[in-house]
Amino acid sequence: MSDTKTVRFGLLGCIRFASKFVRTVTESSNAVIIAISDPSLETAKTFATGNNLSPETVTIYGSYEELLNDANVDAVYLTMPVTQRAKWAVTAAEKKKHLLVEKPPAQDATELEKIVEACESNGVQFMDGTIWLHHQRTVKIRDTMFDSGLLGDVRHMYSTMTTPVPEQVLERLTKEAMGLAGAIGELGWYPIGAALWAMSYQMPISVRALPSSVSTNSVGTILSCTASLQFGSTATTTAIVHCSFLSQLSTDLAISGSKGSIQMNDYVIPYKEDKAWFEYTSGAKFVDMHIGWNVTPERVTVDCSGTPETQEAMMLREFTRLVEGIKRGDLEADRRWPEVSKKTQLVVDAVKKSVDIGCEVVHL
Repeated sequence: MSDTKTVRFGLLGCIRFASKFVRTVTESSNAVIIAISDPSLETAKTFATGNNLSPETVTIYGSYEELLNDANVDAVYLTMPVTQRAKWAVTAAEKKKHLLVEKPPAQDATELEKIVEACESNGVQFMDGTIWLHHQRTVKIRDTMFDSGLLGDVRHMYSTMTTPVPEQVLERLTKEAMGLAGAIGELGWYPIGAALWAMSYQMPISVRALPSSVSTNSVGTILSCTASLQFGSTATTTAIVHCSFLSQLSTDLAISGSKGSIQMNDYVIPYKEDKAWFEYTSGAKFVDMHIGWNVTPERVTVDCSGTPETQEAMMLREFTRLVEGIKRGDLEADRRWPEVSKKTQLVVDAVKKSVDIGCEVVHL
């Protein structure tokens, strides 16, 4: 019987970004990487060398099938292109491997539903890699602003995820590589997810891509898009979300409530790994003659120094806690995480549909 205190990971895909996950696992006390795989054995070997993964302790495979047939692997981290994730996620679940999947985990809600069904049928945990949801700052905001009532009812949200891609690369961003939704899936997953998080995962009643905001390359891949989301039976709450490969890096999140407001410019990845902050106001108004405000923003800082509690470490801790419990027989898979993913995917799909039908309103 395997050690229930150690989750043994295999990597499906050896892209450069996976190095961060290797670092996180290496620094943890209850997880270990025992296998990596890539369709190119040479790529896998190069990745192993670059990340100090010794062939004496880590098995290197030249195919995903070989790794999934490794009975010693408890869980897999999937980083291959989104167009391949559904196939391999379902196969991994059928092999009784727990799934930590990079976002977006699928091309659309139909694919994601198949993944989740496979996980539920085989009793394994599913979680996507939206790391900011696990940060201590995110928990602090929930406690300080939402649960305390300091924010009041959410009225409006503005959120972005933009990152520049060199012009010569933009034409190489194909739907085969990027998935059907393009930037809406790759980048829009964050601002759409942030709006849903702020609404405690209440679904919007409608979404619409803004016509002048949609940019594509010559092969039709969406490179930039802005969308509006309407919440509540009378659309009393709105959100504007923006994603783009054409703009400078931005990860803004602003939430306006009936009593207060929250502002961050680094909600996806904090400016500093060892600390993060957010600013808020409560009861703000203009002073007499409108020459200033009656308050200035308060800054709340979360100090992560001296501990391994980065957002990546917090995500890994939660995932391994669940996997360990399932291995012991104490827990069943937590369905909260796949539900968060499914709701995010449904809104991503709705924004993409709006683009496809000429930026008309899509009702959910």
